[in-house]
Amino acid sequence: MEEQILPETETETDVAELELEAVIGFNGRVPNGLKCHPDQEHLIYPLGCTVLIQAINTNEQKFLHGHGNNVSCLAISKEGDYIASGQVTFMGFKADIILWDYKKRELIARLSLHKGKIEALAFSPNDLYLVSLGGPDDGSVVVWSVAKRDAICGSPAAGLNVGNATNVVFSRCLDEMFVTAGNGTIRVWELDLPNRKIWPTECQTGQKKRIVLSTGMADDDSFFYLGTTTGDILKMNPRTKLLADTGPVKDKFSLGVSAVKCLKMGGLLVGSGAGLLVFCKSPSYKPIKKIQLQGGITSITLRGEGHQFFVGTEESHIYRVNFTDFKETLILTCHFEAVQDIVFPFGTAELFATCAKKDIRVWHTTSNRELLRITVPNMTCHGIDFMRDGKSIISAWDDGKIRAFAPETGRLLFAINSAHRIGVTAIATTSDCKRIISGGGEGEVRVWQIGCQTQKLEEALKEHKSSVSCIRVKRNNEECVTASTDGTCIIWDLVRLRRNQMILANTLFQCVCYHPEEFQIITSGTDRKIAYWEVFDGSVIRELEGSLSGSINGMDITQEGGHFVTGGHDHLVKVWDYNEGEVTHVGVGHSGNIMGIRVSPGNQYIISVSADGAILRWKYPFAS
Repeated sequence: MEEQILPETETETDVAELELEAVIGFNGRVPNGLKCHPDQEHLIYPLGCTVLIQAINTNEQKFLHGHGNNVSCLAISKEGDYIASGQVTFMGFKADIILWDYKKRELIARLSLHKGKIEALAFSPNDLYLVSLGGPDDGSVVVWSVAKRDAICGSPAAGLNVGNATNVVFSRCLDEMFVTAGNGTIRVWELDLPNRKIWPTECQTGQKKRIVLSTGMADDDSFFYLGTTTGDILKMNPRTKLLADTGPVKDKFSLGVSAVKCLKMGGLLVGSGAGLLVFCKSPSYKPIKKIQLQGGITSITLRGEGHQFFVGTEESHIYRVNFTDFKETLILTCHFEAVQDIVFPFGTAELFATCAKKDIRVWHTTSNRELLRITVPNMTCHGIDFMRDGKSIISAWDDGKIRAFAPETGRLLFAINSAHRIGVTAIATTSDCKRIISGGGEGEVRVWQIGCQTQKLEEALKEHKSSVSCIRVKRNNEECVTASTDGTCIIWDLVRLRRNQMILANTLFQCVCYHPEEFQIITSGTDRKIAYWEVFDGSVIRELEGSLSGSINGMDITQEGGHFVTGGHDHLVKVWDYNEGEVTHVGVGHSGNIMGIRVSPGNQYIISVSADGAILRWKYPFAS
């Protein structure tokens, strides 16, 4: 993270840091990424470059910032004193492992040896060693001393004629034994500390050739279990290195066994790529209890002995399951696709809506709870707006339809079919709730009259040559401004329904805002410049350097107009002084490109959304 901000702070003096209040997000695609801490009070999980520590009862969050790229694996020591996290990086570059002090919530050491990606991590039972597995470009296994924070020894993880090792699991009793497994390779390793060497032994599986997805070690080290892409489970004996049994014979797990957890009382919790969670026992592996969850299961983590456990899925859901009744409770959900838009209802900061791919979700601001989810399968929602009266959410879809939903129930109120030829790309509503203004992929701006039961096309304004990216309406509803990727912003007269003014720049415009006094607009886009324009004659007043890298995709201005906020491809949220044209605060926390940003009514929060599915809530830095 730090690397990205250094260039900024050299040029700008005394830029304060924005305070991150909460994050809605969980990267469910990280294998075994969800962990329950041994204190049984906290969940630890990755989101982009950040590791989140969340209190189970109070939902209070702490953030571990330190990775410069997405976190790819996590491990917690048996006593819970240490957390280790590994990341991905660019090909040929070193990928860091960070060792964290759990109690102090701070970075202890960076361990850098592997290239490209850290595939998996595991602590030894007495917290003496950490073993790490490099990704496909690296292929090595390294044992680190936790006390000395240094590598003891390393070795290629798999033999020459087999695929990559992707899993590592430590013995539960011995600090000197661990197992790696992957594509056609299962190895039991022994650490020879005096000679600083690790010695592998290949396990024999006879005729069975398998790709291992997940591993679990029994509490007494008697056996370890391997879940495979084929949908069966191999039970291996670590002492003899031989296959003990395998199953199920008939009903294999659909889309592979993606998570395996051994229970103290015997038996296994098994999660499949099709979202099936099963309790079963060797040798039959027939389901004794089972439930169906949403999204492929990537993590199963026990709370204490496993009377209760948590399950994470690819669709970024976290479930809590009580073992006895085997019923799931959804405790955390978030977008798992890029979030395209964020909007507050008029005059209230209590809730807000976001859209990503096929979902529109309404959130309760302070508790991060999802209040409503509206899903239109196989479609993509590009933009949303609340009607001023709060009675409907208007949404823009890539199938060319404008859909309106009731915000309490999610019921479809009306749909305007074939509103635009190449999908609806932007949308706005007037404050009298009588009109919708929509922009399309073909560049048309259309004005719709909305009655009690009717939706009528009033005018199609054909000036833009390329897709419309943003629409803002003036307070008196007599004028609106549209930004387009053709390098123009057009100010339209909504009374006479014709063009008033046109602004040209050598950029793809992504966002536009009216200053509250409405004689100026500010724009930004792919040229990274923030420009102020005179509404009256379309002349440019001033230009600011908005970012050092990549496009600016989102912008919003406060109700008084003293400050505005921006976000984009540099992953930074910036608060600007409108008159001075200078950055006052920077927020570091996103690990994906920021797609949209809003200041809440009443200036309490700034909410920003990004391409990795995260929604971040920041404290607005000025007293309103």
